[in-house]
Amino acid sequence: MGKPNRRALPTIIGVSVLTTLGANVAVLVARGDDGPATARGGEQRAQFVAASDSTRISPAAVAPQGRRLTPHILVAAPSTLPADLVAKVRGAKSVKGVEVVDAVQGMVAGKRVGLMGVDPSTFRNYTPKPTARSDALWRNVAAGDVAISFTMGNDGGVKLGSQVPVGGRRTQSPLRVGAYATMGIGDVDAVVSRTTAQALGMPTGNAMLISVPKTEPKTFIKKLRKVLPKNTKAVEVNPEIDYPVAGDVPTANGQVMNARQVRTVIKAAYTRLGWPYVWGGESEQEGGYDCSGLMQYAFAKAGIRLPRVAADQARVGWVVPYSKAEPGDMLIWANDPTAPGYISHIALYLGKGKMLAAPRRGTVVQVQDVYTRNMRGAVRVSPKIANGLGR
Repeated sequence: MGKPNRRALPTIIGVSVLTTLGANVAVLVARGDDGPATARGGEQRAQFVAASDSTRISPAAVAPQGRRLTPHILVAAPSTLPADLVAKVRGAKSVKGVEVVDAVQGMVAGKRVGLMGVDPSTFRNYTPKPTARSDALWRNVAAGDVAISFTMGNDGGVKLGSQVPVGGRRTQSPLRVGAYATMGIGDVDAVVSRTTAQALGMPTGNAMLISVPKTEPKTFIKKLRKVLPKNTKAVEVNPEIDYPVAGDVPTANGQVMNARQVRTVIKAAYTRLGWPYVWGGESEQEGGYDCSGLMQYAFAKAGIRLPRVAADQARVGWVVPYSKAEPGDMLIWANDPTAPGYISHIALYLGKGKMLAAPRRGTVVQVQDVYTRNMRGAVRVSPKIANGLGR
């Protein structure tokens, strides 16, 4: 999984509490994938949810989907958030909703991932539409299953319906993978019920999601940080990607890469050709690279610190149409059928219709023809923006 770029939560369940995230970065870590799914509609959704076990749970165990809210802010602490703080946030002007959750960096199927303990009846309303409306998914979670992100299942090789170890580095318990479902909170790879979370030894109520008008997250966070307890972080969830109008993309003065930096990035990426795709991989130590890990490695050689995941790497500059792409740009795709619009794959554009990518599980880092299905454009990288986000 990702390294220290986006951590603000306890990193070991039931052992010592370690907080390793910076103050201005988000909290958990997600992964990218390649290759759009081919199924559609109900057939597609059925592929991502394991059948509920009727002997374990009643169909009425989870409340129906309510009014969906977009989570704009994530607050996370090493231990339980004070009740008066939660109440104050709930009552704040412009707050549309607050959802208290348990959140850590834990181990799932041998991978270190962002893990949340949630109330399935209420948390579902903060997730993308395909995820929120699946009663079977949330019944499975309520019954004790773990739901993992689409990319963790698809490219991490974690099979739907399989039993996987979940917990801390020292102590883990077997849980069934009950669903593939990206939660739309940029960096959550696994979700369990709060009952299961407590059995695993996770902190109780140490995080909350806040929904505010989409124009207000930055302003609200500034006010919020003044009243947060020590070591508590407040970060924006999935900030908007900058799609500028024609002519608004800077061309020099350090705002975009110079020719030397472009050459360095491309040369570095070429040195990784042939390395295996490894979900969560970002160095030789992991034995390979995933799509965003490859980008992070290549740009680091030019002194540019990218965030760890594709969804955040898409925000390190300006997104232009593919027809305007130049060598050194990053191409981005939204391939995740469980979270429409979420950027889940990224690659380096080489020019002349070619890209260098870590495609998917079972492949190696390679040069490919560019495909445009589900593509969202090309990121014109700004070293200044990247180094700010990648801290």
